[in-house]
Amino acid sequence: MEWHTDRRGWSAVAQTAGSVMLARSAMNRAVTEAQRPPGRPVRGARRISAALAGLAASTRQELLTFDDPAASAGRAIPEPFLELAEACMRAAVERAPEVRRIVPRHALPQVAGAVGAPGRARFVDSIPFKMIVVDRTVAAVPLDLELLYNGLLLIRDPVVVQALVRAHHTSWDAAEELAGATAPPRDLPAQLRPVLDALLAGLTDETAAARLGMSGRTYSRRVGELMHALGTTSRFRAGAEAARRGWL
Repeated sequence: MEWHTDRRGWSAVAQTAGSVMLARSAMNRAVTEAQRPPGRPVRGARRISAALAGLAASTRQELLTFDDPAASAGRAIPEPFLELAEACMRAAVERAPEVRRIVPRHALPQVAGAVGAPGRARFVDSIPFKMIVVDRTVAAVPLDLELLYNGLLLIRDPVVVQALVRAHHTSWDAAEELAGATAPPRDLPAQLRPVLDALLAGLTDETAAARLGMSGRTYSRRVGELMHALGTTSRFRAGAEAARRGWL
């Protein structure tokens, strides 16, 4: 009789000990999860390029972006990186049935020709930061909130990703459709002639802006407008494209 009592007692102790171990294990997991960062920083052109390529390849259903194609104008960003980033974005857009792109008003000249592109685009006065969200499961935000080339935060935390999705939806509802944008011009606009001449002369942006009596920001914007008018993002190809169009 005593043996059965002892056995029941040891069984209760074992169950209690097991419960304590399970509770402690759950607490440890909770602490670990709380300490885990919501995103992984990615730095360096090669790793950033690989991350962007991975995002493009993983796109299946939906692509949401805050995008400012004029932000890189006049910045010291290598042309191969810009071309790769553009190719990755184009690949993602082609893969996703649902594409919603929000751009700032000052970038309209760069995106005016994209009205017929897959997906939809709207514009706002300004975007809060650049952002890419793929299938509501992963997001990429620049570490400086402006340029992916300077590093990005790759985010997979579901709460943070859903917060970014909600921010995009709120901006989308308040944005204006891009349907009123104009097509790329057939003739070189007069205000862009001096900018084209400066690029062909190989002047730095600072020298060209000073020579043309513009601020650095205004010159960068004009360069972006010229790139859009030429249908290219490469300054190296700008001269060839201008010649092909008879703008020289």
